Amino acid sequence: MNAAPADQIRLLDLQAIDAKLDQLAHKRRSLPEHAEIDKATADHTALKSLVVAAEAQLSDTSRELTKAEQDVEQVRARSTRNQERMDSGSVTSAKDLENLQHENGSLTKRQADLEDVVLEVMERLESAQTRVTELTARLEHSTVVLEEAVARRDAAFAEIDVEVAKVARDRETVVAVIPADLLKLYTRLREQQGGVGAARLYQRRCEGCRVEFSTNDLNAIKAEPKDAVVRCENCGRILVRTADSGN
Repeated sequence: MNAAPADQIRLLDLQAIDAKLDQLAHKRRSLPEHAEIDKATADHTALKSLVVAAEAQLSDTSRELTKAEQDVEQVRARSTRNQERMDSGSVTSAKDLENLQHENGSLTKRQADLEDVVLEVMERLESAQTRVTELTARLEHSTVVLEEAVARRDAAFAEIDVEVAKVARDRETVVAVIPADLLKLYTRLREQQGGVGAARLYQRRCEGCRVEFSTNDLNAIKAEPKDAVVRCENCGRILVRTADSGN
């Protein structure tokens, strides 16, 4: 393949632009905010699960308290009814009266036991409510942390994208004046060679693979016509000759 020396030198400009675009893409992928967002997301998800579990525990304990209070009320109501019967004088049988008195004694003990249960459940309910409050506050904080990390990442994205757009415009300008066949070869080699399709021959060395040429090899390269597209025998990249290529 042949191409004007000026067009070959433009490949170095294009290579520099493409390297800059690669650097910007790497910078975009490597922003520290990505790790922050991953951690904040994991923390937020874990806290959300804890809040759901704590709220379920609170709901269960609340129902348990309602049931315990209903049990106390039922015992209290029965004891009150028994006492009212005894006070009314409607119970004339000594045995029935004795049974009522005995039952009320048992009910009094039962009520005391149930009230102890109510107190114990109330303590657990208070603890469950405290846990829900604490976890909810932590979840809200984690939401803020996540949103702030996302905002910082998006701001960094915006800055990078502005620079990418500018460099991309510069690339379009350079690409527009490079012959299609030369550009096609450069593009193919760039894909095959880790992002570098063209390298300068500088002071006897290929700047793509850093191999230094022998005098014989260098003389052979120099003997090629100026418009010949030379390839590095070591890495295969387009080897662009300049005034600094060495003697």
